[in-house]
Amino acid sequence: MPNIRRLPEHLVNRIAAGEVVERPAAALKELVENAIDAGAERIAVKLTEGGLGALEVIDDGCGMSPEEMALALERHATSKLPDEEIERVATLGFRGEALPSIASVSRFTLESRPRGSDQGWRRVVDHGVEIESGPAALPAGTRVRVEQVFARVPARRKFLRTPRSEYAASLDVVRRLAMARADIAFTLEHGDRRIFGLQQDQDLADRVAQIVARELKDNGVGIDLERPTDTGTMRLTGIAGLPTYNRGVADHQYLFVNGRPVKDRLLTGAVRGAYSDMLARDRHAVLALFLELPPEEVDVNVHPAKTEVRFRDAPGVRGFIVSGLRRALDTGDRRSAQSPDAAAMGRWQAEPVREEPAALRSIFEGRDWSAPKPRVAERAPVWRSDEREALAPIQGRAEEAIPVEEDAPEYPLGIARGQVANTYIVAEAKDGLVIVDQHAAHERLVLERLRAAGAGEATTRAQALLMPDVVELEEDACDRLEEAAEKLADLGLEIERFGPGAMLVRSLPHALARTDPGKLLRDIDDDLVKHGLDAERGALLLGEKLDLVLATMACHGSVRAGRTLRVEEMNTLLREMERTPRSGQCNHGRPTWVKLSMDDVEKLFGRH
Repeated sequence: MPNIRRLPEHLVNRIAAGEVVERPAAALKELVENAIDAGAERIAVKLTEGGLGALEVIDDGCGMSPEEMALALERHATSKLPDEEIERVATLGFRGEALPSIASVSRFTLESRPRGSDQGWRRVVDHGVEIESGPAALPAGTRVRVEQVFARVPARRKFLRTPRSEYAASLDVVRRLAMARADIAFTLEHGDRRIFGLQQDQDLADRVAQIVARELKDNGVGIDLERPTDTGTMRLTGIAGLPTYNRGVADHQYLFVNGRPVKDRLLTGAVRGAYSDMLARDRHAVLALFLELPPEEVDVNVHPAKTEVRFRDAPGVRGFIVSGLRRALDTGDRRSAQSPDAAAMGRWQAEPVREEPAALRSIFEGRDWSAPKPRVAERAPVWRSDEREALAPIQGRAEEAIPVEEDAPEYPLGIARGQVANTYIVAEAKDGLVIVDQHAAHERLVLERLRAAGAGEATTRAQALLMPDVVELEEDACDRLEEAAEKLADLGLEIERFGPGAMLVRSLPHALARTDPGKLLRDIDDDLVKHGLDAERGALLLGEKLDLVLATMACHGSVRAGRTLRVEEMNTLLREMERTPRSGQCNHGRPTWVKLSMDDVEKLFGRH
C-alpha cells in the first residue's frame, strides 16, 4: 500500500477549484458576491469572449490593505465569519475558498485600495504562483481580473462550452445578483458592447422588470407578506406574473433566500403548487421572489457553490410561499395579460388585397356608380349557386341589446353586444371592446364557485373501499407513509401498515374514488423523498391533487364553446366574472378575456 502523504498546497487549491470554479460564470459569481459583501455601491463587470478570454469585476467597496490581500489568497481565510457561528452567517460568501481556487486555475490579478488610503496595491498570481506584487494606482475599492481560465488544465478546458454559451451563463449570474440588490448600481459590458446599466436605489419592481421583461410590471402583482416564526419573522416580497403571462421554460423564475440567488427544489415546487390550477403543465410562471427569514432558520452551508439551501421548517416555508402567491394572485382579481397578440393585431393593420371572385366581379362590371339609380320596387334577389359560394358564411350573431339606463353603473367588462362563432362574447365597455372566451371564463367561475361553497372540503370526505387494497412498496417507502398516515387520514386517505413491505388502503378521498391507490401512494412517497419525512408535505401533495380534480369537475360543468347564449346569459356571465377572483385566466393559464381599447380600434380605421 502506498504511503500516505500531504498534498502540496497548489494541488489542494486546484482540486478545490473543481468544486468552486466549474466555468467562468462560477468565478464571476464569487467575485461579484465579494464586491457586494465589501459594501460596494457600484459594481462594473467586463467580459471578453463570454468570460473565456477574460472577466473583470470593479467595485467601490471597502478595499483591502496589502497584508489583507495576501491573506485573502490563502485557503479558508475570510473576514465574513467574525466568530464560529456559521449558522448565523449573513454574507453571501463565507468559505474563504473562492480567491485561492480561482487563482490556482487562471492568471489572476488583484488590485485594491482601502477607503481613506492614498496607496493601492497589486498582486498577480499565475495558476497558483505569485509572479508580481507592488504598488498600483486605482480609486478606492477593488479590481479583479481573471484571464486564461483552465489554460494549464486542458482536461477541464475542453469541457468548457462555446463563448456564446459561457456568456449566457455569465449574464444570468449578473442578472440574478443585480436583482437581489436594487440598492447597488450595476453595469455589464461584453467586448465593446454595453449590455445594461442599472441605476442605484431603484424600486424593486422597476429593477426586476428591467432585467426580466418590461411587460412583467404591467402583467404582474406585487407581493409583500410576513409571518411570525419561533425565532423571528419570515417575509416574502417580489413580483409574480399573472398566470396568463407565462413561458414555455422555467428559466424566468428568480428565487432568492436572504438576498442569495438559489435554485432550490422546494421553492420551485412551491411555485408550481401555487399556480397548479392556473397553468397548463407545459407552461411556467414568470416571477421574482425574495424570501427573508432568520439566519438560523436556513442552512446555506450545503454546497460549495452556495446555490442550494436547507430549511429548518421546510413545510412551513413551502406553505407560506404557496399561500402568499395565491393571495397575491387573488388581488389581481379579474386581471389578465391584456395586450392583444402582436401577430394577430398585425394582420388587422393592412387592408386585405385579393382578386375578387368572378361571380361578384360580373355583378359590378359595367355598372355606373356616378349617379344614383331610380328606386324601383324591391324584389327578392335571385342568387346563382356560384354567387352563394363567393360569400362567406355568417360567423357572428347579434341580438337586441338590453337598454342601458342613464344612471347604470360602469361595468369593467362592459355590456354584451353579441356572440361570435357561438364561442366568444363581444361586449362594449366605456374604454373599449371586450372579447370573452365563454367556456374558459365559465370554467374558472365554476371552480371558484365550488371552492366558495365548500366543495374543496367535501372532496376530502372518505369513501371506504369495498375491499381494502394492498399496495406493495419498498420498506422505507412504507415507513414514510406510515409516519404521514395520520395527516393523510384527515384528507380522506386512510392507510395502515400491512407487513414490512406493504400498505393497506381502506379509503380514498371521495373525489379520488376512481384513482389507482398504488399510483397515488407512490406519488405521495416520491414527494416525501424529495422534501423530507413530514406528513404535512404529503398532505399538501394530496390537496393539490384534489385541486386538480376540482378543476376537472369545473371543466365538465362549464358552458361549452359552440353553445348559443342569450344576451341576458352573456351579461350574467360578465357580471359574475367581475365579482370572482382570478377570473382573468382559465384553469390552464389561458386568458379568459382581452380588451381592445378605443384608441386601437380607431387606429385600425386610420383615425389616428
